[in-house]
Amino acid sequence: MRPTALIAGGLAALTILGASAAVQADESDGLVVVELFTSQGCSSCPPADALLERLAQRDDVLPLALHVDYWDYIGWADSFARPEHTKRQKAYAHLAGSRTIYTPQMVIDGVEQIVGARPMEVADAVMRHLEHQQEIDVDVSREGAALRILAAPPEQSHGTMLVQLVRYMPKRTVAIERGENAGKTLEYANIVTDWRVLGEWSGMDPLEISADAEGDDAAAVIIQQAETGKILGAANLR
Repeated sequence: MRPTALIAGGLAALTILGASAAVQADESDGLVVVELFTSQGCSSCPPADALLERLAQRDDVLPLALHVDYWDYIGWADSFARPEHTKRQKAYAHLAGSRTIYTPQMVIDGVEQIVGARPMEVADAVMRHLEHQQEIDVDVSREGAALRILAAPPEQSHGTMLVQLVRYMPKRTVAIERGENAGKTLEYANIVTDWRVLGEWSGMDPLEISADAEGDDAAAVIIQQAETGKILGAANLR
């Protein structure tokens, strides 16, 4: 099957399953976090970028594009690339026992790693993760230029958990002038501009913290198990 047919099939699968998935999400308060490691200089990445843009239309998925910097040397410096994103991808590789990283790669809820240009696999993974209720309900509200973040202690211990604030731009268009995608004008969605660890949480007591959230970028809060990388709860403020 041609790659374009595979991509179309994957997008169709996400669309067809959208209605039932939304019902499941309403019942279980599910929010699946999908991290895409991508680059403007990677010729294999545009289909994955388009898939992430489609996922961004769903209320039960938090898709985040983390542009890496290790493609910049071949002639086009990604305008969204951050070395912190490369470091995060390497951390996921270490958790998986791998010594290599690549683009496009998607990481689902911090634990499932998939080639980002395989839409059917991504769709199947998203649906699997939507079937499970988030282990931690995260309540986020705006208070002026700050966010108030609340969470009740989980039923079981997860060890040390990281409370993280993610800022992202919902959409940008970029004209690529050089590199493998030279001459293309590409749409990007949910581009991560900042990823901060606000603190560690043991889960022994209720979580109640505030975080600065100035600026126009959208915000999301992610609670992630430090040892395994598993995402236990997330909330999105667009």
